[in-house]
Amino acid sequence: MEPPVSFDRLATNGNPQLFRCGVALMCYSERVFFSLETAMPTTTIRLPEDLKSRVAEAAKRSGMTTHGFILEAIVEKTEQEKQRADFDAVAEGRFARILASGKTIPWQEMRGYLEERLAGKDVKRPVARKHVR
Repeated sequence: MEPPVSFDRLATNGNPQLFRCGVALMCYSERVFFSLETAMPTTTIRLPEDLKSRVAEAAKRSGMTTHGFILEAIVEKTEQEKQRADFDAVAEGRFARILASGKTIPWQEMRGYLEERLAGKDVKRPVARKHVR
């Protein structure tokens, strides 16, 4: 049985110009190994002609194939959406704690605290309290 071949080696086929696609995938996802017998699923997308031309031109400027460029864009967008979902989950959790406790720190007070910390001053951290309208 042959050892698995890394995706970056399969994607580049030894071509250094195509290596960027493999590097991008390594930066944005876990290292994935495919054996030579493993086929990746195929997805068809329909692009307006002007977008298809712009993608081809951008890929050429980047030294990548159109396929590699599109694949990298999908990986980047997928990671961006995951980060956004994680951010939203943290924000929702924090807001739920605010609603449960009813306590907050007014922005002007927190901003002043942060500015003084950035200036290197030793300042007391503001205390959360019930909001008064």
